[in-house]
Amino acid sequence: MPSLVLFEDSHHRNILLEDFGRGQAVQANQHLIIHDGAGMLLDPGGHKVYGQALSETLQHLGRGKLEHLFFSHQDPDIVAAANGWLMTTEATGWVPSLWLRFIPHFGLDSLVADRLKPIGDGGMILDLNGCKLTILPAHYLHSPGNCQVYDPRSKILYSGDLGASLGMTYQEVENFDAHLAYMTGFHQRYMTSNKAMRAWAKLARQLDIELIAPQHGAFFRGKPMVERFIAWCEGLQCGVDLIPESGWTLPT
Repeated sequence: MPSLVLFEDSHHRNILLEDFGRGQAVQANQHLIIHDGAGMLLDPGGHKVYGQALSETLQHLGRGKLEHLFFSHQDPDIVAAANGWLMTTEATGWVPSLWLRFIPHFGLDSLVADRLKPIGDGGMILDLNGCKLTILPAHYLHSPGNCQVYDPRSKILYSGDLGASLGMTYQEVENFDAHLAYMTGFHQRYMTSNKAMRAWAKLARQLDIELIAPQHGAFFRGKPMVERFIAWCEGLQCGVDLIPESGWTLPT
């Protein structure tokens, strides 16, 4: 699918990049935020999409500059190409502090290692050329060190793996009930617990959200759809909640 502009005004653009996923690799979205010529790329992906994602990013930036790379957690579909991005741009990379020393295992060159910076457990405010982006804690959803990005200009919450869906062909969720078939199984298996979900829902409701954009699959647009998703997360039993009381059984 081609790139899609999710929000735009005279100073600011939010772009869902073209889907570069091919073959056996899980589908993954790359998102670009541009404010007055300065860009931030979210969860830039692995080696298979790196070349095309870089080309598309630079095309959208034009004479602007990629200032920041955001890595929500440690999964390879997010960080595997970190070295390439840091070597070919001057961007600063941001990763939850829990995973800072794991990223070098993907081959981080010593020349760029000092441009990979930690995000504390409580999150932070990141300045994108005057636009104050909020980096939110979203721990255990699904990673024990996991963060999300809220853009107050566009009112978009970039939710990472939370909200992920697999297998559908559309980019925007229009029928929430029908969409559950593509989303429920993933969340029951990958999200850690209902306690973590409820903590996130409480935090999310403090934000003015017009759109939730996950790292996989379709996005949720409009306050009614956003609230429907938050309420669904709040009530979902998942992860350790689903471990049977009798425990697991030995294979035979």
